[in-house]
Amino acid sequence: MRVLLVEDEKYIARAVAEVLKKNHYTVDLAHDGEFGLDCALSGIYDIIILDIMLPKIDGFSILKEVRRKGIVTPIILLTARGEIKDKIQGLALGADDYLAKPFHTDELLARLRALGRRNTVLAFDGNLNFGDISLSPHTLLLSKNGKEVKLKLKEAQLMELLIKNKNMIVSKESVIEKIWGYDEDVTDNHVEVYISMLRKKLSQLSSGCVIQTIRGIGYVLKEGRKSS
Repeated sequence: MRVLLVEDEKYIARAVAEVLKKNHYTVDLAHDGEFGLDCALSGIYDIIILDIMLPKIDGFSILKEVRRKGIVTPIILLTARGEIKDKIQGLALGADDYLAKPFHTDELLARLRALGRRNTVLAFDGNLNFGDISLSPHTLLLSKNGKEVKLKLKEAQLMELLIKNKNMIVSKESVIEKIWGYDEDVTDNHVEVYISMLRKKLSQLSSGCVIQTIRGIGYVLKEGRKSS
């Protein structure tokens, strides 16, 4: 899952990002509202964590513009202010949750998991299921009928992206943006390598799920042959 954290207090941003990364989130940081808005409008994020008090553009203005553009990405507002009017204003503008600083990272993680469940179908144990396979984003395990293979972090992130968009084409450009962000050194070859590795893992599990290549466009995860 890819998270955008817009927070101008850099030491807080770095500390929160480190916790999120240890819990298998991909995190991009923005330290002012102007850059944060540009990132948010890209539409590549699964969740946005947004501070209210920001230089250049405040969090409320970012929230308002993101929703005006039709982007429905879940947004958690962060603020050091405790006034109820700030919470009311944020929720009225389209925020999905609200967390006052200082906060415990366990609470933030719980809220992220709750928001993530709104956008994808999860089993009661927190796994993502499709066809005969089950992916645990937290343990990086891909399994079928009790048999498991360990995925690398980016393999798991790519499989999560494919499961969330099951039976739909995911372009190479979308994969690069979601998994690697704006790293200019990443090319289509990187995507092809990881797709190949995932196919081998599916084969190890004797899964009936297949990753089809749509030439010149991208990939689609489908249920293929019936497997035992």
